Amino acid sequence: MEQDCVYQDLDGKDQKALHVLGYKEDSLVAYTRIFTAGDYFAEASIGRVVVKSTERQYGYGKDIMKASISAVAEHYNETTIRLSAQTYLKDFYNELGFLETGEEYLEDGIPHLGMLRKK
Repeated sequence: MEQDCVYQDLDGKDQKALHVLGYKEDSLVAYTRIFTAGDYFAEASIGRVVVKSTERQYGYGKDIMKASISAVAEHYNETTIRLSAQTYLKDFYNELGFLETGEEYLEDGIPHLGMLRKK
């Protein structure tokens, strides 16, 4: 809603995804969905990374991403991970080991970069 992107599983892939939920006490504050290689991209992937706006100051973005990277390794036995990152978050993902691949592009009217993490 914050970025005028309302998702109701428009891509039909929620059923294939593993959903990673981050709670603070009993309140959902962070979320991602992850895919095995071939279900979204050729590589395993992390997407729909969201953190409740009032909770972003606490580092939950890094926490949910680290949990998601671990979940990809644990559930899919994959270490190479692709994501589509909003361009302004490039440094955030760089700190987590992701490197940009290719040119910037628009997704839902928002500038994005393809990024890949190999370990």
